[in-house]
Amino acid sequence: MTSSSNSHDFLPDMAVIAREAGALLMEYFRQHVKVEYKGEADLVTVADRKSEALIRERIGQHWPSHDILGEEGGLRDTGSAYRWYVDPLDGTTNFAHGFPVFCVSIGLEYKGKRIAGVVYDPTRDELFAAEQGSGAYLNQQRIHVSKTTNLAECLLATGFPSHKRHKNPNIFFYHQITLHTHGVRRAGSAALDLCCVACGRFDGFWEFNLNPWDTAAGVLIVQEAGGEVTDFKGGPFQLDSRETLASNRLVHPALLSEFEQIFSGNNMEPLPEMHDFRR
Repeated sequence: MTSSSNSHDFLPDMAVIAREAGALLMEYFRQHVKVEYKGEADLVTVADRKSEALIRERIGQHWPSHDILGEEGGLRDTGSAYRWYVDPLDGTTNFAHGFPVFCVSIGLEYKGKRIAGVVYDPTRDELFAAEQGSGAYLNQQRIHVSKTTNLAECLLATGFPSHKRHKNPNIFFYHQITLHTHGVRRAGSAALDLCCVACGRFDGFWEFNLNPWDTAAGVLIVQEAGGEVTDFKGGPFQLDSRETLASNRLVHPALLSEFEQIFSGNNMEPLPEMHDFRR
C-alpha cells in the first residue's frame, strides 16, 4: 500500500488500471452494442458498471483505505485524506451508437488538492497523464497547450447534456462563440475535450453542469500542460462549481469577455430565421 502523498507513487498503477478498464470497454464496443433503453439491464449499462467495478477493485487492492467517488457506484467515504474520482466510461452515448470517442477517466485528490490524473482513450491507445507540479504527458511524451493568441483563430470544444438539452443555455454560447472563433466542436466526452486542450488540439473548452468525475483528471492535465481552468467569471475552478472553462491561458481573457457579454445579453447576434433559407 502506498503511504506517501507523492503522486509519483500513483501514476504507474493508475495507468495500468485505466488501460485494463479501456480494454474491457473495447470488448463491449466491438460487439456493436445497439442503443437499448431497458434501464439497468442494457449492455451499455453493463459496460459502464463492469468498468467501474474493475477500477474500484484495483484501487481497493492497491490502496484499500482510500475513498472513491464513481459515476455508477457513488461515494465510498471513510474519511480518508485521499479521494478517487472515477468515470468508467466518459462518452456513453457515443459508445452506444458505435462512435469511437469515449474514455476512462481517473483522478486522485489528497486533502482537497488534485495530485494525479489519467485519461485513457482505448480507441486510439492514447493515455494522458499528469501529476501535480510535474507536467502533463501523452503516452509518456510531454505535452503543452497551444500558443494561439487570437480568439478568431481558435478551435474550441463544448458539450451538451444528453437529456433536457432544451433547458440548457449552452446553445446561445455555442452560437455566439462559433461566430467569433474558427469553430466549435462537440465530440461528446468532456474528459477527452480537456485532454485535447492540454495537447493543443483545441485552444479552449467549456461546459455547464459537469460532475466531479468528468473533470477531476482532465482539469489537472490541462493545468499541468500550461493551461488555465476557471469558472465562467474567471474565479477558481472547483469540482462542484458546475462551470468549467479551460483554455491555453493566452485566450482566456478573451473567452471570459465573451461569456460576460453573453450572460449580460449584450452584442448578441440573432439566431437566423428559417424562412430566410427557404427562399
